[in-house]
Amino acid sequence: QVQLQESGPGLVKPSQTLSLTCTVSGGSITTNYYYWSWIRQPPGKGLEWMGAIVYSGSTYYSLSLRSHTSISRDTSKNQFTLQLSSVTPEDTAVYYCAARGSGDYYYEYWGQGTQVTVSS
Repeated sequence: QVQLQESGPGLVKPSQTLSLTCTVSGGSITTNYYYWSWIRQPPGKGLEWMGAIVYSGSTYYSLSLRSHTSISRDTSKNQFTLQLSSVTPEDTAVYYCAARGSGDYYYEYWGQGTQVTVSS
């Protein structure tokens, strides 16, 4: 049973970098064939896929966010990390880490989500 847990600061100032970490248990980010992904939901809006990292370390990003988004991993800690630079108040959202198999059409595993507010 894969379990995901987001962590990081809940408040970020405009123009700074938002950094979140997803800790994975019950599976390995280097050996399991999953897309380890970041998804967010602004208030009153739908889910927005941001990007993903796979077991090989390859990364994929949303076209609209890729210029500000970086996903990396720490294999020794079985964690993957989101960095979103130059944030604005429009980046305020609940941020989720999630995982789906490469052959699946849905995200099987989700973290509980963490609220991040961008404000001065």
